[in-house]
Amino acid sequence: MPGGPHLRSVRLRRLGLGSALLLLAAGCSPTVALDEPAPTGPAAAACTAMMSALPDLVLGQPRREVTPGRNAAAWGSPTITMRCGVDRPAAMVAGVTCFTANGVDWFPEDADGGAIFTAIGRDAMIEVRVPGRYQPPGDALIDLAPVITEHNPDRGGC
Repeated sequence: MPGGPHLRSVRLRRLGLGSALLLLAAGCSPTVALDEPAPTGPAAAACTAMMSALPDLVLGQPRREVTPGRNAAAWGSPTITMRCGVDRPAAMVAGVTCFTANGVDWFPEDADGGAIFTAIGRDAMIEVRVPGRYQPPGDALIDLAPVITEHNPDRGGC
């Protein structure tokens, strides 16, 4: 299975429609509108540092313009999104499965036609949504891990 053994045991969970990300831009639009978090304190500082250091490519897809763009980023079409400073996922309760990829602890969930991964145990939680077209979806985490580990201190996750 592509993506390595660290992703083989990942069991994704079904995400309810009520917590779906608002992706308002169509694939043909150059700008992606995202509902962005508004982190404070250490999370805000980590997000500011991360946003200025994000890669130009994720899964080989070019970065897209995001509005408002302060705490969110997007790549490709269909759009891979990242939001910095999100709240703890509602499905993340005691005893759920998480995994570590390239030094970052992640909580996985199923989403409509794709996957959601939330980086946990850091000053700012990071949500990455990957459409099902990109397989394996966890490979997006490899592209984002260096920025997360450098700019968002590890406080212990899994």
